[in-house]
Amino acid sequence: MLIRNLSRTLWKTLRVEKRCFASEPVKPQPETFENVDPDQAEYLDKDICLLVDEKDNFIGTATKRDCHKVGPDGNILLHRAFSVFLFNKRGDILLQRRSSQKVTYPDYYTNACCSHPLYIDDKPEDIITAARRRLNYEFGIPLDKMDPDQFTVMARVHYHDPGDGVWGEHEIDHILFFQADVKVKPNSNEISEYCYVPKNEFNAFLPTLEGPLTPWFNMIRRHRLKLWWDNLHKLKELAEPNKITKFHTDK
Repeated sequence: MLIRNLSRTLWKTLRVEKRCFASEPVKPQPETFENVDPDQAEYLDKDICLLVDEKDNFIGTATKRDCHKVGPDGNILLHRAFSVFLFNKRGDILLQRRSSQKVTYPDYYTNACCSHPLYIDDKPEDIITAARRRLNYEFGIPLDKMDPDQFTVMARVHYHDPGDGVWGEHEIDHILFFQADVKVKPNSNEISEYCYVPKNEFNAFLPTLEGPLTPWFNMIRRHRLKLWWDNLHKLKELAEPNKITKFHTDK
């Protein structure tokens, strides 16, 4: 699968055909793994996620499958997640397109890394530890190049999105900002495209994308990203790690 590093010159030449500012749910489909990478399917039952209440208190565990399956009533188990927004030293944001072989939100564009802390060695995994683990797995960034102190927990957001009616999300998502110049080697099972986008070109870049944005990325883009991006030099002054804000992904 092709990994593309889209330069500013390349994307400026793309014809703007449609706007993809919002998640675009499709008609519900039966559960199928025909086009899913075998590792992706395996992790559905192998990864044990953390169930939480609306105050983000850990209350139990469930498989990744159970945490993303949309019930007959539309309900999805509430679980803990994180989303990493990665910037280089110039302040450009790293975006990726999720692989077409992903179970949830395949081919959607999103921020650098979105995943879950897991239940490991009989205890809940720390958020920043989980973020470093996944950045290493998805983008090949060495762990020793990601100092935990470089991560800032900006906020926690509670949202629900029905996805395609079979697989969806219901998360308390810890939003992490990380700024560093790092070398990336994307895992093609996870990522089909990636690029760095400068802040002053971001709004013009989004309409050139060939697919929708993930609901969590679009939610942060609408409500918080500009403020935080404008203030990368003083993130800790703006961070509200203990506050949980509930968002609707369609607003």
